[in-house]
Amino acid sequence: MKTFAYAASAAALLSIPALADARSMRAVGSSTVYPFAKMAAERVARANPRLGTPIIESTGTGAGFKLFCAGVGERFPDVSNASRRMKAKEAAQCVANGVKEVTEIQIGLDGVVVATAISTPIAGITQRDLYLAIAKTPFGKPNKAKTWKDVNAKFPALPIRVYGPPTTSGTRDALGELLMTPPCEANPSLAAMKKSDEARFKAICTGIRTDGAYIEAGENDNLIVQKLVGNPGTVGLFGYSFLEENTSKVKGIAINGVAPTYQTISSFKYPGARPLYVYVKNAHVAAIPAIRAFIAEITKESAIGPRGYMLAGGLVAAPAPVRARAQQAARTLTPVKFAELK
Repeated sequence: MKTFAYAASAAALLSIPALADARSMRAVGSSTVYPFAKMAAERVARANPRLGTPIIESTGTGAGFKLFCAGVGERFPDVSNASRRMKAKEAAQCVANGVKEVTEIQIGLDGVVVATAISTPIAGITQRDLYLAIAKTPFGKPNKAKTWKDVNAKFPALPIRVYGPPTTSGTRDALGELLMTPPCEANPSLAAMKKSDEARFKAICTGIRTDGAYIEAGENDNLIVQKLVGNPGTVGLFGYSFLEENTSKVKGIAINGVAPTYQTISSFKYPGARPLYVYVKNAHVAAIPAIRAFIAEITKESAIGPRGYMLAGGLVAAPAPVRARAQQAARTLTPVKFAELK
């Protein structure tokens, strides 16, 4: 394989070898976006054989950004898939390592699902129930709940055993932000703490217990499904796509009376609904022609529209204006404004 020069920006001139000598496009990141990205990569390869098949790796969102932001050049990924938006501290890492122009493309929606084996006698919970079950220090006090009945008297006395994603996962971040923080900050003293000591507020509202009640199951959400099936009475946390694929084995648990479905996620009625993203390293685009082919493919209506093939991966179509912005971003590669990230 010949080496090739990368530009500091997409507009700069590049020394580009023949397509056959350029390496394949490489994407890292979210396990939730992975199935859809793989389907898109296969379509790119069939339509453009000379570009090669884009390499898609499931590393988890946080780990993906770490790899993506590590630098510009042949050994660094071109694309990062994400089940949450890039954070300001990740953008700062990008800039520090010379990754100064990144395009953000919102591709669709997903939901953070609470699920269990079909035989488990739990059908619905509230965000407060979930917070009290898995928070390390709910409302600032050590978590002493051993069973679901300790959390809410209406639940059976099943031991709290929750399989969920690790800290590198975007699903873990979304769990804290979407499902745990709202009931926590409903407490007046904690709402005040958010203004005076945000770090402590975040630790109390999103910190997850480490006493064995919450079990990190890695980035493979299918493994969580297997754990639920093999251990009735346990609960799992993962993306909606994996629930959609396994409805004969597990059931989604309604949150605040709203079940996780395509309709409730697309309307954001489901409290765990979240947007999904693809980030492109602009400096690599001219050197790796497959990048443009890939982002054109993932923003087609046949991919991300209401009847697009992303549905086969368990994802949910975003509203039409969001899809239109994604298509424009793929065409123009307008960099995201890092200063706007939180």
